[in-house]
Amino acid sequence: MGIDGRAFSSPAPGIRRYVTGLVGGLLELDEPLEIVALGGHDPAVIPAGVGHVEEPPHPPSNLGWTLVGLPRAAARGRVSVIHAPAYTAPVWAPVPVVLTIHDVSYELYPEWYPYRRDWMRRAFYRRSARAADRIVTVSAFSAGEIVRAYRIDRGRITVAPLGVDPGFAPRAADACEVPAGVIAPFLLHVGDMHERRNLTTVVDAMFEARRHFGAAAALSLVTVGADRGVGDALCRIAREAGAPEAVVLLGDVSEERLQTLYRCATALVYPSMYEGFGLPLIEAMATGTPVIASSAASIPEVTGDAALILDPTDAAAWADAIGRVVNDEALRARLRASGLARASQFTWRRTAEITLDVYRRAA
Repeated sequence: MGIDGRAFSSPAPGIRRYVTGLVGGLLELDEPLEIVALGGHDPAVIPAGVGHVEEPPHPPSNLGWTLVGLPRAAARGRVSVIHAPAYTAPVWAPVPVVLTIHDVSYELYPEWYPYRRDWMRRAFYRRSARAADRIVTVSAFSAGEIVRAYRIDRGRITVAPLGVDPGFAPRAADACEVPAGVIAPFLLHVGDMHERRNLTTVVDAMFEARRHFGAAAALSLVTVGADRGVGDALCRIAREAGAPEAVVLLGDVSEERLQTLYRCATALVYPSMYEGFGLPLIEAMATGTPVIASSAASIPEVTGDAALILDPTDAAAWADAIGRVVNDEALRARLRASGLARASQFTWRRTAEITLDVYRRAA
């Protein structure tokens, strides 16, 4: 099986986590499967146990790689199936193609992506989806959205929920060595900060909680992930409230630091308007961190009854939930226990077993 090797060094952390977790799960299955990374800018990031085919000549762009280089690499590697793990896939190939589509927010809500050439990206994603032999996605919600966006037969789509790495696990409270500028208690948001992540609602709700809910008076919001154009607005709200220290934008952090932040946070807040899955939800739950999340899209499907689920547009409800979690130890303990139980259902082995079946059916 040939997997697009560029995914291992993707600029999108979620894609890197997905492909690394999936391949690790596949290698653990002890099945008669040989995995080959097709191309990739940095062979050093390809996991041990995975073969590698260097990139053949192709036009010098991501589009050129996908349309020309990837099929050539697949032919050179003599693979049985190509897995394109991130939205784009060859529209012709010497073997069947499996494509992973994580969500279709860019297609259904293009107003969230006001980039000059976004129409080109949407067109290529659409063509990739329709050309692929099989599609893998990460939630039943996302499968329905793919059908709605692309008019694709639901029978071509398989749901393979994501897994959580073993490093996301509870640790002793004294292990809280947080970065400079982060002071407990704090709320945590993980993921690139897009408009659809709806973070202004959480900042407004946090300041409301600070005014009315006891121990929440010193609460702050810490974000992990690249700022895609909303960070200034969040900081402006904090400055206008007279507490600029209440919003801390960390950007990208190491895996070890991310795990520490989960363990030390009072809660993960996830007010997103749209998600195909929402990997930080299960990472937080696996770490024992209470989760307050939106009722939109795939989020209730992922969290089950292990989180406080709220209307993403109801700032008053968010303020109330934040205040309750900060001040109620019994509630935090209940969310911690239910979250750990829920997260245990999401493993990369399970993701790999479902995906391997897709490879076999495609081949």
